[in-house]
Amino acid sequence: MEEYRLKIAVQKSGRLSEDSLDLLKKCGITLEKSKDQLLCRAQNFPLDVLLVRDDDIPAFVATDVCQLGIVGENVLFEAQARDDTENFSLIETVMQLGFGRCRLSLAVPNEENCTSLDYFKGKTIATSYKGVLAQYLKEKNIDAKIVTMRGAVEIAPKTHLAEAICDLVSTGGTLASNGLKEIEEVLQSQAVLIKNPDMPTEITRIYERLVTRMSAVLKAKNSRYIILHAPVAALDEIKAVLPGSEAPTIVPLRGRDDQVAVHAVSEENVFWDTMEELKAKGASSILVLPIEKMMD
Repeated sequence: MEEYRLKIAVQKSGRLSEDSLDLLKKCGITLEKSKDQLLCRAQNFPLDVLLVRDDDIPAFVATDVCQLGIVGENVLFEAQARDDTENFSLIETVMQLGFGRCRLSLAVPNEENCTSLDYFKGKTIATSYKGVLAQYLKEKNIDAKIVTMRGAVEIAPKTHLAEAICDLVSTGGTLASNGLKEIEEVLQSQAVLIKNPDMPTEITRIYERLVTRMSAVLKAKNSRYIILHAPVAALDEIKAVLPGSEAPTIVPLRGRDDQVAVHAVSEENVFWDTMEELKAKGASSILVLPIEKMMD
């Protein structure tokens, strides 16, 4: 009997690779690496993980070598912008994964007096994202020359290869160390789960199981379980302070008519000032706990 297995392409190295494999681990999937480190076969789930270059992932998914992929939106959008041989436009984005956040931005040397996008008219811009940048400049009616570089884009102004750059920015430290300043954000990016729209029924069932697990992990990651004691008289005020919680569970306390226990799941961050406000409203014994798994 044929064994159906879902295939997913993941970046083979770097932070995005670590975060992607960690997500699968939190989904309860145990992976066994092959000797060539290019294929990981799950021991307890019908899943194979292919470890490849990030810019190859859209092609792997578009051509159905893999049914799924985890890739940065910047890479996906660039592949779609340059789509001339593969059906990248047919790739579906299933969900944003919340890691690998960065932005693609235009930057110029610190000494340049750049106050608007009009500065870039007639200029030469170096980038690794020619497709995305060309689309953006067209939308903004900016006529500029684009020079493609595969790495070290930030040195282009120093070498007089270009007068400006368009590159990925995370903290801005690399720009600052190269005497550059960020001018305009072209796009925001984070890791996403992508899929080929054509899956056999048997593979679709496996895919749905995996997506359910991923959704549960991501929801739990962004949620907190809050337990506290509240005076009955102040219950409405305390409920109004609880972040992202519409229907907390109210539990009577044995031997206390004036107090209840409140249990709530918050899908928002719970900060110290939130806890201090709860306490000011009369709450006590406030406990905020992380949630490992959560499924609706």
